[in-house]
Amino acid sequence: MEQIQEEIHVIMNQWKEEQIVKPKRLFILGCSTSEIAGERIGTSGSTEIAEAIYDELKAFQKDTGVELAFQCCEHLNRAIVVERHVQERIGLDEVNAVPHPKAGGSMAWHAYKSFDDPVLVETIRADYGMDLGDTLIGMHLKQVAVPLRFKQNSVGAAHANFAYTRPKLIGGERAMYQK
Repeated sequence: MEQIQEEIHVIMNQWKEEQIVKPKRLFILGCSTSEIAGERIGTSGSTEIAEAIYDELKAFQKDTGVELAFQCCEHLNRAIVVERHVQERIGLDEVNAVPHPKAGGSMAWHAYKSFDDPVLVETIRADYGMDLGDTLIGMHLKQVAVPLRFKQNSVGAAHANFAYTRPKLIGGERAMYQK
C-alpha cells in the first residue's frame, strides 16, 4: 500500500510541477483499483487502495483549489461523484444512485462516503483528468483534451493517463490567439 501511495504522491507532484492546475476547475479521476492490484478491471476492487488514492487527491485539492470528481464504473453508466456545491455551481442534474464497491466501484464509493455532501451526476466537462487502469474518462473531459506525459505513468500494475484541456482554436490562418 505504501508503494501505491508513493506513486500517487509522485504523480500529484508532477501535476503541480506542470503549473496548469487552477482553483475551482474540475479534476476527474477514473480509477480501477482492480487494475492497480494487478487484476482485470471490475473483478477485485480494493477499498484500501481507494482510500490511499483519495487521501493523496484530497491533499492535492487542498494545495491547488481544484474541485474533485470521481467516475463510477459502467454499472452506473460512468456517472460522477461530486460535492453538491459543485453540482449546483455548474448546473448539473443530480441522478439518484449511490455507488458501492460492486456497482460504481471502490474509488467512487470511497469518495461518496468521504465527501461532505456528495451527489451523483450523469455527465461533467472536466478541465483535467487522470485515468488509472484505462477506465475511459475521455467522455467527461472538455474539448480539446491534451495528453500529458509524466515520468510516473503507472500506479501499481495499472497504466496511467493524464490530460488537461484547452479552448478550441478557431478562425483559421488569419486568426490571432491568446496564450
